[in-house]
Amino acid sequence: MAETNNKTIAKNTILLYFRMIVTMVISLYTSRVVLQILGVEDYGIYQAVGGIVGFMAFINNALATGSSRFLTFGLGEGNQEKLKRIFSTTLTAHIILAVIIVLIAETIGLWFLYNKLIIPSERFDAALYTYHLSILTAFFTLTQVPYNATIIAHEKMNVYAYVSIVDAVSKLLIVYALTIGGFDKLKLYATLLCLLQVGIIIYYRFYCIHRFQESHFNFGFDKKLFREIAGFSGWSLFANGSIALNNQGVLLLLNMFFSPAVVAARAISIQVNMHANQLVTNFQTAANPQIVKLYAAKNYEGSKQLLLQTTRFSYYLMLLVSLPVCLAAQQLLQLWLGIVPEYTVVFLQLIIIQSLFQVFDTSFYRALYAKGQLRENALISPTLGFIQFPIVYVLFKFGCSPVALSWASLAAFALLGLIIKPILTIRIVDYTWKDIFSVFIPCIKVTLASLPFSILAYYWFKNSNNTLQSFCVISAISVLSVLCSSWYLGMEGPMREKVVEMLKKKIGRQQ
Repeated sequence: MAETNNKTIAKNTILLYFRMIVTMVISLYTSRVVLQILGVEDYGIYQAVGGIVGFMAFINNALATGSSRFLTFGLGEGNQEKLKRIFSTTLTAHIILAVIIVLIAETIGLWFLYNKLIIPSERFDAALYTYHLSILTAFFTLTQVPYNATIIAHEKMNVYAYVSIVDAVSKLLIVYALTIGGFDKLKLYATLLCLLQVGIIIYYRFYCIHRFQESHFNFGFDKKLFREIAGFSGWSLFANGSIALNNQGVLLLLNMFFSPAVVAARAISIQVNMHANQLVTNFQTAANPQIVKLYAAKNYEGSKQLLLQTTRFSYYLMLLVSLPVCLAAQQLLQLWLGIVPEYTVVFLQLIIIQSLFQVFDTSFYRALYAKGQLRENALISPTLGFIQFPIVYVLFKFGCSPVALSWASLAAFALLGLIIKPILTIRIVDYTWKDIFSVFIPCIKVTLASLPFSILAYYWFKNSNNTLQSFCVISAISVLSVLCSSWYLGMEGPMREKVVEMLKKKIGRQQ
C-alpha cells in the first residue's frame, strides 16, 4: 500500500513538474513582454484593480478549504452517495456566494475604486473596464472550486498539466495580439485574459462531468452536510480573511499611498515568488491527498511519517530555488525585465526568504487539516495577519518605505512556521517535539552548509559586467551547494540507498 501511494505521489509530482517547467518559461517571457507593452503604470493598475475583487473573495477561499477536505475524505471512505451530496451542496453554496460577492463588488468595491485608489485620470476609464471584467471572471472562478477540488481529490494531476500548457501557449498568443492593432492595450489584455480563463473553467467542468459521477450537479441542498462543511470552513474564514488582507489588501494599501509603479514592483516580486514556490506546491499537492486518505483510513502513524518526510523535502526544494533567486535577484530581474522597477529587488529577496518559513507553516497545517480541527489555528494564526495590516498602515502614514510591509510579513511567517504551527500540531494531532525537531534540525544543517560557497560566489561575481555570466555562476554554485547538503546532511542512509536503487532501475530500463 505504501509503495503504491509513493508511486502515485511520484507520478503526479512528475506531471506537475512538467507543467511547471513549461508554464514557467512561457509565463516569464509573456510577463516581460506584457510589462513592456502595458508599461509599469498600466501593469500596476491591472494588479491593483484585480486586487479589489480578489480581496472580497476570501469567503470563497474559506469554503473551498472545506469543500476540498470533505471531497477527499469522502473518497477515502469510499461512500459514493455521500460524495454526490457533498459536491451538489458545495456547488450550490458557491453559486450563492458568487452572486453575493458580485453584488458587493459592484457597490462597495466600485466606491473604493472611485474614491481611494491613486489612478491617473487619463487611465481611469481603462481601470473601470478592467474592474468589471475582473468581477465577471471572479464569478466563474468562485463557482469552479468544487470541480477543481474533485480533480485533486481523484489525484488526476495530468489534466492540470495539459490544460496549463494550453493556458501558457494561449497567453503567448495574447501577447502577440497586444502588439497589433490600435486598441487600448490594458482593455484588450483584460478582455483576452477573461475569455481565456472562462474557457479553461468551462473545459474543467466538462471534464469532471464526463469523468466523475459525483460531479453531476443537482440543486439538492443537504442542510446537515452543509452545516458540517460550514462548521469546518468557518474556522478557515478568519484565516482566509487575514490572507486576503495581506495579499490583495496589501496591493490596495500600496496603491493608496504610492504610485501604481510601486504596486507593479510588488506584483512582480510576488509573481517570481509564486513560480519559485511551484516546485514545492506541486510536490505537496501530489502528497497531500495521501496524507488525508491515510488519516481517514485511521493509519495515523503512516499519515504522520508521510507529512514529516514531505515537509523536509519541501524545504529542501524551496531552498534549492530560493537561495539562487535571493542572491542573484538583481541579475535575474535585469535579465528577465530589462528595466527593473524600484523596490523590486528587495521585495523579491524578502518574500523569497519568507517562503522558507512558509513551508513549515503550510506543511504542519496539513496535519490539522487531516484531523479536521482548525479552530485554534483559525484563531491564533490569522490574528498575526490582522495585527500586521494596521501596523503597516500606520508605518505608511508616518512616511515609511514600502519595504516595511515585507519585513512585517517576514516576521509573521517566521513566528507561524517555527513556533505557532508546531505547538498546535503537538497539542491537537499528538505529534511530539521529537517529530518536529526531526524536521527542523536537518533543515538547519542543510541551510548552514549551503551558505558559505553560495555567499562567496555572490561576492565574487555580483559586480561583474556580464549579467548573464554572473547569474549563471551564482545560481549554479548555490544549487550545487543545496543538492550536496541535502544529499549528505538532509537524508538518512536508507533514504539515499532507496534513491540510488531507484536511479539504477531507471538507467537499467533505458539500456
